[in-house]
Amino acid sequence: MAVTVSKNPYNGDELNSYKNHSKNEVSKIIDKADKRFYSWREVPFKERQKLMLAAAAEMRSNKHEYAEMLTLEMGKPISQAEAEVEKCAWVCEYYSENAENQLQNKVIKTDAYKSYVSYEPLGVVLAIMPWNYPFWQVFRFAAPALMAGNICVLKHASNVFGSALNIEKILKRAGFPDNCFTTLLIGSEAVEEIIENKKVKAVTLTGSGPAGSSVASLAGKNIKKTVLELGGSNALVVMKDCDIEKTLETCVQARFQNTGQSCIAGKRLIVDESIAEEFVEKLVVKVRELKSGDPLDQETYIGTLAREDLAKDIEKQVNDSIKAGAKLVVGGKRQGAYFEPTVLTNVTENMAVFKEETFGPALSVTTFKTIEEAIDLSNNSQFGLGVSLFTENIEDAEKIIHKFDEGAVFINELVKSDPRLPFGGIKESGYGRELSADGIKEFVNRKTVYIKK
Repeated sequence: MAVTVSKNPYNGDELNSYKNHSKNEVSKIIDKADKRFYSWREVPFKERQKLMLAAAAEMRSNKHEYAEMLTLEMGKPISQAEAEVEKCAWVCEYYSENAENQLQNKVIKTDAYKSYVSYEPLGVVLAIMPWNYPFWQVFRFAAPALMAGNICVLKHASNVFGSALNIEKILKRAGFPDNCFTTLLIGSEAVEEIIENKKVKAVTLTGSGPAGSSVASLAGKNIKKTVLELGGSNALVVMKDCDIEKTLETCVQARFQNTGQSCIAGKRLIVDESIAEEFVEKLVVKVRELKSGDPLDQETYIGTLAREDLAKDIEKQVNDSIKAGAKLVVGGKRQGAYFEPTVLTNVTENMAVFKEETFGPALSVTTFKTIEEAIDLSNNSQFGLGVSLFTENIEDAEKIIHKFDEGAVFINELVKSDPRLPFGGIKESGYGRELSADGIKEFVNRKTVYIKK
């Protein structure tokens, strides 16, 4: 029987060991999930609403318990972990209030006596989720999926099994029936057989491009719906007419929250050359002020990366870029799984920190002369998740939104997910949408109904 051991990336201490589910156990879990679906889909929205609100209340009541596990498992600073748990409570509340209306039959006038589209759940949906937001990535899928009448089985990253089991615990404490949501303690090698299981109707994945490609291929082979939320290399486009102080605050948060481990982080700072020197000087001051240390300390803003190999990856990208001509202005050093908050200037499009996704606390700086050049720089990426544009001229900014090849454009704000807005990307950032009415309709059967007297 395989065992997965979790370790604290901050101090290397062993946290727990988990006995992995066998193939037979996984098969039984999916059988039970499928059986539960036929009763769960009949549960009225009002009852689902009560359960979802109870899940939100459970998270708010025991926020620190769940946040501490996030911090211990993947190094997220505790204040940010608590904020993540709070956001998960919000998404539960949002769908408890809106799901019934979002899934109302859509009446369409035709020559029929009655014609409409109904939105019906698919059944068991497999979620393959990453470690960087161990709660949020799951709840932004699970809340709408459960409210729509689907059943969830979760394959979480192996370094956050404790958080995965806590999510299952939350839903059980809230009163959800057994087998509505189940965590599978398995490795990636077990995923193919699960996708091929006829009782699994769809798959959602948040993760790397190669993982997304593999899952999409397997699901496609079995004619199953997928939603993929993959990597990102978001640009922070800073115009010369921006509010510099507000923009600095937002850019620092966009790049360095969660120790830079976010697909939607602002990773490439693209700044008008006429203000670049002033902007970078002030940026470096703010970056130096970020407190690194024990992730369990409420004052810590920069923790460790989730694993030492991840810190080595960002170290290599930074060093390769320096060798190619980038200038290191702050940071650049690694100790174990910790990597200093880093800023590189003189970055060009052929350097690793520009053309690759940087999943850690390193920010590249590139300058531009014209807005056309800035747009070209922003679009010069295989990813298309989002972009932030900073300017005081909102009217002109709105006129160029369509020129950015992205799933989202945020003006004077960092790119972020919000339950009220659809979230997802284009190009190699994936396809499909999570959150809002768009997200809840990803895993439903849009059934056409035509009635003639």
